[in-house]
This record gives sequence, structure tokens and C-alpha cells, in this order.
Amino acid sequence: MARKKKMKWQSKGPNFSSKDGSTTMNVDGDEDNGSDGGEGENAAGSDVVVSPSGDSEPTSADYYFDSYAHFGIHEEMIKDTVRTKTYQNVIYQNQFLFKDKIVLDVGAGTGILSLFAAKGGAKHVYAVECSLMADTAREIVRANGYSDVITVLKGKVEEIELPTPHVDVIVSEWMGYFLLFENMLNTVLYARDKWLVPNGVVLPDKTSLYLTAIEDADYKNEKMDFWNSVYGFDMSCIRKQAMLEPLVDTVDANQIVTHSQLLKTMDISKMSSGDASFSAPFKLVATRNDFIHAFVAYFDVSFSKCHKATGFSTGPKSRPTHWKQTVMYLEDTITICEGEALTGSLSVAPNANNPRDLDVTVQYSFSGKRCQCSRTQHYRMR
Repeated sequence: MARKKKMKWQSKGPNFSSKDGSTTMNVDGDEDNGSDGGEGENAAGSDVVVSPSGDSEPTSADYYFDSYAHFGIHEEMIKDTVRTKTYQNVIYQNQFLFKDKIVLDVGAGTGILSLFAAKGGAKHVYAVECSLMADTAREIVRANGYSDVITVLKGKVEEIELPTPHVDVIVSEWMGYFLLFENMLNTVLYARDKWLVPNGVVLPDKTSLYLTAIEDADYKNEKMDFWNSVYGFDMSCIRKQAMLEPLVDTVDANQIVTHSQLLKTMDISKMSSGDASFSAPFKLVATRNDFIHAFVAYFDVSFSKCHKATGFSTGPKSRPTHWKQTVMYLEDTITICEGEALTGSLSVAPNANNPRDLDVTVQYSFSGKRCQCSRTQHYRMR
């Protein structure tokens, strides 16, 4: 089954290759993240990142946070109607959660969620944004007449002085690719532990990570196996590196070969930061006779405190979002028959050297009528 070619897309944070073979600029799909670095232009017009610590050499964190000062990132996320309309509906249709409440918007970006909360009846909203976008958010708040209700605070959540000792509601769009890559979860948990009142509300409050398997021969052959022989030369060392890096892209639902397996559900109102590192077993049962070339991860987001539980999915059978899905290619091509099961475990943890990177290890084994294999593969999102 051929996989459709994809257009050039913008990735969150790292360089990922798109299906047209190009490499896109570094951005992050989470509007609610921020920068603690400065930005300017030199004589040639290129960006200059200034370390907030005053050091002459900016750190990788400075570059990462500074990316949130660019308008294109926020445009992409706001135009993600699945994402933005869900937050809007949650707030407008559940005003009992916001009426006369103190709200904290963690990683406010343009301030869109703060505006929703203010319009939804919040007594006051504190919008915390670390990037230069905070200045723009302040202007947006003023232009829409909410300066008396929304206070924009520029800085890291972990470093700012909040003008109130407690908040009733925390709202944030903290999720990253693969749910956990370059996310703001730890920042949300920090804010929860420091400011949220007992029985306060965190929105969203639950997320679930899933795994499935797909057929994707054309792309794997074209982009991965290509390196085995390049104009007669062995460049397979590049293939090894390419296999280590998951691809973020939209998967056609017709490519799915197995059922999905729930790997992890996180309750943001109760969990600790260590819960985001985990190992989970999986059993993927084939729904038809086909080949398996890759695992695909996606996540669901839930707002369970609403009158009517609501949320959205980033899965391949749902409406597309800017998170797309995360594809991890296999060294093996697995021939599987309907009803047979591919089993194993998936482990996730921040990289020891760079906690913004995510290490994913998949151990899998299969013994079917036409194929047997067992392997451990390591991936790194960066």
C-alpha cells in the first residue's frame, strides 16, 4: 500500500525531514511555551539570540525558548481548529469552572486561552509567557479591552512572582510531539504544586499515549534503504542515523495494520514529574494480512471536569492536528496475518545529556506463520 507524499511541514523544536525530502525550520508546536532569550537582527538580517544570563554564548535552551517569539508558530497552532476550538468550547460551555475564579495560563503565547478564560467569566487571569511574545500578548489584551482582567507576566513560571498566593484554575496547552517531546508538563506540575488551591482544576487534566503499527514500504524504501547504495557507494551509516530519528507526519488511516494499544494514561492533577518516564508492555493484534514497517504513536487529551467530558485525539483516524503522529521505523519487515500479535514493551525517558531530547526504546518480538523476529530498537527525538 503506497503512502501519500506529504508537503513540507514545520516541526516542533528539532529538525525532522518531511515526506518531500526537505528539512524544515526548527519550531515548536506548543503555543504555550516561552523564551527566556532575547532576539535581534544583525547587519545581515539573521536572528541573534541573547542569553538571559548575560553569557556571551547562548545555550540550547535559549535557542529553544527564543523560537516562541516567532509569529508563524502561533499561527500554526491557532489555526489548528481541533486544538483551539476544543479549548474554547471547554471554557465557554463550562463557565461554572471559570466564573469569578483566579486563572493561571501557563505558557500563554498570544494569550488566546487567557482571552477565552476572561470572556468565560474569570475574575482575573495571570498569563505567563517567557518569550518576547509576552509583549505582543500584552498588546493583544489591551486591544481587546481586557487589561483589567488579564495580567501578562513575562518570565519563566519557575522564576516569576505571582501577584496572588493561590489560583483556582490552571489552563495550559503543554503537550508536545509524542505527547512528551519538548513539552511543558514539568512547568505545569510546578505551578500546580505551588499555587493551585485544594480541589482546584487543571485543564486539560488527563492524557493518554497509544501505539499502533502500519505498512509503509514505499517511504521506508525511498528514504531509508536509499542510503545502502548511493551512486554505487555504501552510505549505510547515514541510514543507521536516519532510523534512530522518529518521523512526525500524518499517517493515512488505511496504513494501519493492527489494533491500538494504550501505553500510558497520566492524570495531570495527581501525577508527579517522574511519572512521565515509564515502560509499558504492548500487544498489537493484526486486523488483516499485511506487512509492518513501523510503529506509530499518538495521544488523546481529556477535560474530565466539564459538565460533559470532552477532549480530542491526535490519532490517524481522527481529524488532523498540528501534532500529527510519530512514526518509528523498524529494521525488520514483519509479515503478519490477521489475528496474530506483535508483542513487546516501550520505554520513554528524557535524554541524560539533554533533557529536552526524548529517548524511546522499543523491544518487540513476533512469531507468526510467515515470519519470526525479535529485536530492541532505540530512538531519539531531538
